[in-house]
Amino acid sequence: MTENTTPLADKGAIVTGSSRGIGAVTAGILARQGAGVVVNYRQKAPRANKVVAGIEAEGGRAVAVQGDLTSEEGRQAIVAAAVEAFGHVDVLVLNASGGMEADMGEDYALRLNRDAQVAMLDAALPHMPSGARVVFVTSHQAHFIESHPTLDAYEPVARSKKAGENALRDRLGELEAKGISLVVVSGDMIEGTVTATLLNRAEPGAIEARREAAGRLYSVEEFGAEVAAMATADVPTGHTEYVGGAGHFGVAE
Repeated sequence: MTENTTPLADKGAIVTGSSRGIGAVTAGILARQGAGVVVNYRQKAPRANKVVAGIEAEGGRAVAVQGDLTSEEGRQAIVAAAVEAFGHVDVLVLNASGGMEADMGEDYALRLNRDAQVAMLDAALPHMPSGARVVFVTSHQAHFIESHPTLDAYEPVARSKKAGENALRDRLGELEAKGISLVVVSGDMIEGTVTATLLNRAEPGAIEARREAAGRLYSVEEFGAEVAAMATADVPTGHTEYVGGAGHFGVAE
């Protein structure tokens, strides 16, 4: 029996923060698996358009949609585009995160990494059929923050992302009643991401030290593939998929 290479045929997907990096890789893979994908961006339209063009060049379906997750207008625009183009939202990848930006206000990390994640789910839920899946992307440094300290520069982000994960997990019963599953993907520091760059700038040598402790760090492409895999993986709701370096945090790999 041959493996189905288009498990998401006729499905609609939203990948937040997907104009570059992990989100862009995830969007591309979901499109190759048959999904129509909303490529979401906050400011940089040319980058998002390039991701869409790449998907379309491979015969896939995608639309670029501007939307700030911290605004109701932005969230509604993202969902409306998905429904108009693809009919429904079968996969919601909550990838967008931040909080180390210096010009977004002291509470930005919590507004984006907790409040906006839950609000994005709420915006999409009316259009998510039974069998749909939510994938929340986080880091080991956030997922394990309650038991393992992290870099000072990253701690506010880590705590806000953990708060976001907890808030989503609080909805597990409600989601399960609707036939919708939630999967968390937790990864170590990822080579080449904005967060890793900012952390290394704030605490020089941080990436090299983490690489040495973990043995190796995943690339953006490798981690994006792991995130995309969880859109269709046969795992129970509430499952956490650990990607690289989790042994340092006491998790067997």
